[in-house]
Amino acid sequence: MTIINVPDMMCENCVKRITNALEAANLTFTVNLEAKQVTIDGCQNCVQTAVNELDDLGFSPEVQH
Repeated sequence: MTIINVPDMMCENCVKRITNALEAANLTFTVNLEAKQVTIDGCQNCVQTAVNELDDLGFSPEVQH
């Protein structure tokens, strides 16, 4: 599992937008608004896809290493 920090995720609407985009990309994930994090369960390619999707939505994703 890989954690992506999304510091500009502010509300439930953000969570919905992220959820819809990542579901459309067929990723396995969880979204935690309180922690401002998305957890991706998958390979590095899945993580990159999630980062790209978040970026396309206008967020500033930061992968934790």
